[in-house]
Amino acid sequence: MAKCAICGKTTQFGLNRPWSKKSTPRKFKPNLQRVTLWENGRRVRKTVCTRCLRTLVKQGKLTPPKEVALF
Repeated sequence: MAKCAICGKTTQFGLNRPWSKKSTPRKFKPNLQRVTLWENGRRVRKTVCTRCLRTLVKQGKLTPPKEVALF
């Protein structure tokens, strides 16, 4: 099962409740994306949810550090 590498968010289970009140099981899946992050000057690929991805963009961890040469 897919899981966010930062917050640990996974699939949650619940019930569909239509107008007829006949409940059936369903899944609530998190929006997970594979991204390349920079940790300790190295590129690392991780699966993160979009909430954590937003936080990483604000912290600047998706762009390479100034000291690292890409080529």
